[in-house]
Amino acid sequence: MTDNADRGDLPQATVVPKKHRRVSVVWIIPILAAAIAIGIAVQRILSEGPTITIVFKAAQGIEAGKTFIKYKDVNIGQVSAVQLTDDFSKVKVTAKIAKNAAGLMVEDAQFWVVEPRITLSGVSGLGTLLSGNYIGFEAGQSARKQVAFTGLNEPPPLTQGDSGRMFTLQASKLGSLGIGAPVYYRSLEAGQVIGYRLAPGGKSVNIDIFVKAPYDKYVNTETRFWNASGLDVSIGANGVNVRTESLVSLIAGGMAFDDPPFASDGEPASANAVFTLFADETSAMKQPEAIAQHYVLYFNESLRGLSVGAPVTLLGLQGGEVTEVGLDFDPKTKKVRGRVEIVTYPERLVGRMHGKAVVAGQAVEHSAQKRHAFIQQMFEHFGMRGQLQSGSLLTGQLFVAFDFFPNAKKMKIDWNQEVPELPVVPGTLPNLEEKVGSILTKLDNLQWEKIGSDTRQAIETFNQVLKDADKALVRFDSDLTPEIKSAIEEFRRATASADRMIRNADATLVSPDAPGQQALRNAMQEVARAARSLRVLTDYLERHPEALIRGKTEEKP
Repeated sequence: MTDNADRGDLPQATVVPKKHRRVSVVWIIPILAAAIAIGIAVQRILSEGPTITIVFKAAQGIEAGKTFIKYKDVNIGQVSAVQLTDDFSKVKVTAKIAKNAAGLMVEDAQFWVVEPRITLSGVSGLGTLLSGNYIGFEAGQSARKQVAFTGLNEPPPLTQGDSGRMFTLQASKLGSLGIGAPVYYRSLEAGQVIGYRLAPGGKSVNIDIFVKAPYDKYVNTETRFWNASGLDVSIGANGVNVRTESLVSLIAGGMAFDDPPFASDGEPASANAVFTLFADETSAMKQPEAIAQHYVLYFNESLRGLSVGAPVTLLGLQGGEVTEVGLDFDPKTKKVRGRVEIVTYPERLVGRMHGKAVVAGQAVEHSAQKRHAFIQQMFEHFGMRGQLQSGSLLTGQLFVAFDFFPNAKKMKIDWNQEVPELPVVPGTLPNLEEKVGSILTKLDNLQWEKIGSDTRQAIETFNQVLKDADKALVRFDSDLTPEIKSAIEEFRRATASADRMIRNADATLVSPDAPGQQALRNAMQEVARAARSLRVLTDYLERHPEALIRGKTEEKP
């Protein structure tokens, strides 16, 4: 009882529910700030594009946080970091790309540093003088995503926005052509070179060009391309002809294309079609020959000035060209002689014929047997021969000319040889040199000492004759001169008196017995006597001409 009584005096515990505390207004601001930060982060993550890396050989003018990546003059990204690669040989640029441009980051996309560049084909990047360098971008065609790229050392010459077609040209060597070299069509700039590479095998060069619209539609299967670099100088009967496409092609190189005049309308060439690049316009526009006959000629004279491509003419009209110039050993004479291989085109000569000759020429053109018979007749019966002639005294170039020499010996052509041999005659220049040499030999064989001795004797004899003539003149002056002087003086006095009388004739001519008439008669008599004296002297000199040298001899009684 006592224990229970004691327990009743103790206080009893009761269960009270826990009260909820209210959030303080102070925590609202941090919570809102955190929510906004989280939203911004999420928004940034959702709106941020990929991060890419670009490796450049050098990164001149590229700065983190300042340099942008531009595509068609629109910022699509910004450089975030610039550092060296692990091997310290190049520069790795890290950039953030905008999300709307993320689809452009494919494996064949191109990046390069845009800066002021001055080249022979133009000036680019002038805007960077104020805004600073930036990274240019060219979109690719691939569908595969990529974030690691290798930058270009030079900007690509072709932009994706240009419309046109690309073609490949095959050449034996690159020459002065380079990236950016112009491509001309009828002297209008129609495209440019965008790249070149060594062909498989290393024996030729493949050159990639881009022909922009609308010029690309003029490239067809019959189009010819040729190298238009530098000057094309030709010397002919019309003088000196100098041609060049433009000043740029003269300095930086270039090429041109056109359709040859004999070609028919070809089909449009497909993109990336392959063409041959000719060395010049002349070879590009040369008409291909359906029939070509090769011959060989042997010359026992110098071939200096004769080169491959030199013309072969018949009566001055070109009908072929030289294909090979070399040497050959003649087993009969045991001497080395010149060997010239030529190719002739019967179609060219037939095309220059008129009238009935056309029918005969066409028969010869299409029949090898008739062609051989015709050529044999020309060489055997009419004396046709090949000869080296000078094409230009200025350059010393030679060509092969076929002409008729009636006095030439008859020769038959062996048509069983792989390359038939045609007979020749020596050129005109060696004959001239031979004649000049013969004249010089004859001059060397003359007895110059004897000629000199005879010449000295003739000079001494002539000197003696001069001395005798001098003595004769002295005698002439002493013997005949006084008489001649006296006669001339008398004649002068008579003419002077007559002159005086004639002047006063008008005043004195009144009657036959007038003093003037008498004086005139006296003057005329004096003139007559003087004339008789001169006639006597003249008659004497005619009878005795030696008197001019020996003098007048005394007459014997």
